[in-house]
Amino acid sequence: MSNALNLETLTLAEARAAVVEGRTSAAALTMEHYERIATIDTHVHSYLALTQERALAQAEKIDAAVKAGGQLGPLAGVPVGIKDVLATRGTVTTAGSKILEGYKPPYDATAVLKLEAAGAIVLGKLNCDEFAMGSSNENSAYGPVMNPKAPGHVPGGSSGGSAASVAAGLCVASLGTDTGGSIRQPAAFCDVVGVLPTYGRVSRFGLIAFASSLDRIGPFTKNVADAATMLEVLAGPDPLDATSSTTAPQSYTAELAKPVSGLRIGIPEEYFGEGLNDDIRAAIEKSLDALREQGCELVKISLPHTKYAVPTYYVIATAEASANLSRFDGVRFGHRSAHSETLSAMYKNSREEGFGPEVKRRILLGTYVLSAGYYDAYYRKAQQVRALLTQDFLAAFHKVDAIVCPVTPSPPFKFGEKTDDPVQMYLEDIFSVAASLAGICGMSVPCGYTRDNLPIGVQVLGKHFDEATMLRVGAAIEAARKAS
Repeated sequence: MSNALNLETLTLAEARAAVVEGRTSAAALTMEHYERIATIDTHVHSYLALTQERALAQAEKIDAAVKAGGQLGPLAGVPVGIKDVLATRGTVTTAGSKILEGYKPPYDATAVLKLEAAGAIVLGKLNCDEFAMGSSNENSAYGPVMNPKAPGHVPGGSSGGSAASVAAGLCVASLGTDTGGSIRQPAAFCDVVGVLPTYGRVSRFGLIAFASSLDRIGPFTKNVADAATMLEVLAGPDPLDATSSTTAPQSYTAELAKPVSGLRIGIPEEYFGEGLNDDIRAAIEKSLDALREQGCELVKISLPHTKYAVPTYYVIATAEASANLSRFDGVRFGHRSAHSETLSAMYKNSREEGFGPEVKRRILLGTYVLSAGYYDAYYRKAQQVRALLTQDFLAAFHKVDAIVCPVTPSPPFKFGEKTDDPVQMYLEDIFSVAASLAGICGMSVPCGYTRDNLPIGVQVLGKHFDEATMLRVGAAIEAARKAS
């Protein structure tokens, strides 16, 4: 029934319309995606586990509701994938780590439940850097994800599987998480849209924590309108998450219809300096020109503490990781070493065998900055700088309505290119971590290609809880590119 649907380009709106109008069934569309996964994902390696029984049960409910003329949710019949750091009841959830191999949570993350309540069909769990620690998806204990838009190059991380699965047409939309750029960077590398909601906008209940004051859940989609729909479903308070905000979410899809004329767009000088790839600079400038042509005022701004963002992030994030990952001790969760004669040896061996090298590196860094004699010099100082970074953005947003800048300093890099130098890998986050530390919203929108045909994304940053304006600006950039 759905032979006319091109899964590689299929949008959320198109998938829902096809199911609701009877041009296909939710069950047929689900099986087509599984057939495509069986064919293509052997190379892409975006899925770690499939949930076919759960998916088909949900599809049957949707098809029955269509047949009965019942009320259908905004995601009715839409196949989605879930990053493997989000709990899914009865389904292996590993966070890309051997230490959680075989672990099946007894509950679902709130974000997953919200998607299914809106009619989405969960196809399976998506590959990621171990415990969401990485910028290339090379840190997954189960092997790297390939970039379907740039063969031989990384898909970005840590949500590489989430971005690649959407780009390859292996799901219509997906969920990822972003701690310091892990939605925006892979979205840019894989030529899809990725949204980082304001901290507290989307419930984190059921998310396996990396850094609790930074982790956020957001969608990957093929266009901005689909991202707005996904965010409408995901947003809102949750009594199970004390960090979720009671600030009422807006109707993001309705906001997209508003023109951007009259908006003031900030251009941060610190994001356009030395080290920015020339092709990326040109693509971002083209996006800015398109906004000017649509009536936006371009305003030069300064975010003076940007140069401290990466070291600040890697102190705070590793400190929180050290605390959060202490629960994985071989007793309460996951892997337990079978080769230990004492309790202390069992703790040590379980963690040694279960964690990969990047996770161990970050636990050691975090333990160090929290230790006696170093806490004030590193962790406390980093929190003070975080406050200054936040003030930079607050001051800027008194002058502008949104900020437009690069997502990354360079295009997708080749596998193995940065694995031997952690500092070079960490510097991939230089344009994304400041927004993470400040708690503001952001997104990546495809805006062009390099001369080597590698994808480029443009980053749009918005005020706290002003995802609506951010999405409007993103949609304007997207529309201008399609029209050119």
